[in-house]
Amino acid sequence: MQDTPSESPASFAELMLAEPLLRAVAQMGFSQPTPVQQKAIPAVLAGKDLLVSAETGSGKTAAFLLPALQHLIDHPSSLFGTRVLILTPTRELASQLFEQCQALAVFTDLKASLIIGGEDFKQQQGYIRRNVEILIATPGRLLELLAQESPDFMHLQLLILDEADRMLDMGFNEAVMKIVQHCNPKRQTLLFSATLTHYGIIKLADKLLNNHQTIALNSLHDGHGNIQQSIMLADDDSHKQKILAWLLLNEDYEKALVFTNKRIRTDELQNPLRVLGLRVAVLHGEMEPRERKRTMDLLRNGLVSIIVATDLAARGLDVKGINLVVNFDVPRNGIDYIHRIGRTGRADATGQAITLVNHIEWNVISGIQRFLHQSFEQRLVKELAGSFKGPKKQKASGKATGVKKTVEEKKVPVKKIKIRDRDKKNVGKRRVPTVKVAGEPQS
Repeated sequence: MQDTPSESPASFAELMLAEPLLRAVAQMGFSQPTPVQQKAIPAVLAGKDLLVSAETGSGKTAAFLLPALQHLIDHPSSLFGTRVLILTPTRELASQLFEQCQALAVFTDLKASLIIGGEDFKQQQGYIRRNVEILIATPGRLLELLAQESPDFMHLQLLILDEADRMLDMGFNEAVMKIVQHCNPKRQTLLFSATLTHYGIIKLADKLLNNHQTIALNSLHDGHGNIQQSIMLADDDSHKQKILAWLLLNEDYEKALVFTNKRIRTDELQNPLRVLGLRVAVLHGEMEPRERKRTMDLLRNGLVSIIVATDLAARGLDVKGINLVVNFDVPRNGIDYIHRIGRTGRADATGQAITLVNHIEWNVISGIQRFLHQSFEQRLVKELAGSFKGPKKQKASGKATGVKKTVEEKKVPVKKIKIRDRDKKNVGKRRVPTVKVAGEPQS
């Protein structure tokens, strides 16, 4: 639902933000609040628990950081302990939240700390003992600190769960609930998600939120009007590599993301692309945190222009200038597809998302289109046209009919043995061996 100008604040000043925050907003180049900020900021400042759904790149981060900072400015306290706790699923997203929080709080005395895995444990204990107002953390490392009784959340005023659907997908539900048990029960709670259709989001909201307000600015079925989505048919992985190389050499883009379903595929694609003179790096879950951070810095600074990544990068990766996303492997489901293409077309920018599809993946991409209530344009590079033109016969759902079985599904046929007519009467009977008796004539 879109707000009309008369219903929603048209400027950050109308949101009743403090002057230091307005200065920071202006310094960051934010001209006017996005729809999610227009709706969420007044509701947070009014003290309401919120369940918020808005697409990636819509400005969700500032929608909870700005009112959180404003709350701390409006309600100074001498009590010991963290006052705002922000939980997020990945180290990359936590680091980006921390950077944006620092940028928005630059003209205030408010302090924030970052708690993520892969960093010095004792040093992070020290961060907490400094009595910082804002703590940004991933659930796993925060639980480790709670086991040492380090954090004190009994005076917590605001609990924020960012990318809540992703936290559930990554199995953090139990960890989140354990952390919540350590928090002030009278706190205000905000739950931000890219979708409200995730099976666990409503359950989580029922457990954590009190008489909450729901702000749903989109659903998974909403189209991304500023992203041109298309598919390109391929015969096999070798054919896909040729199409991918053509796209990266000929499409107009500043930065590109290439997504695969497996880590090993990122390494397989990296070297052939580098041979073509392309500036490529990889990003996957088995890399050390420092390696991943270095890769992201290379992309941000323009030292590489292409990242080949697994779905690790589909969430929490927020880099300006990504205007091309290529799905080398078709995503496993519609939710993964949304979060992959959400890396481009952010805010008012435009982007392009291209998915390479072979005959085995046809039914998967058909299911994604049906799930999203969308139909993707089909593109073709004439000089790279393959033999796969799509299924000859399709069901009403768009899926192929008569899909060949995989090797595992095929049964090895039993070879039939032809039996001569004169032997049929003896089939199944036990043969009695002939015994020779000495002195008998040979026949």
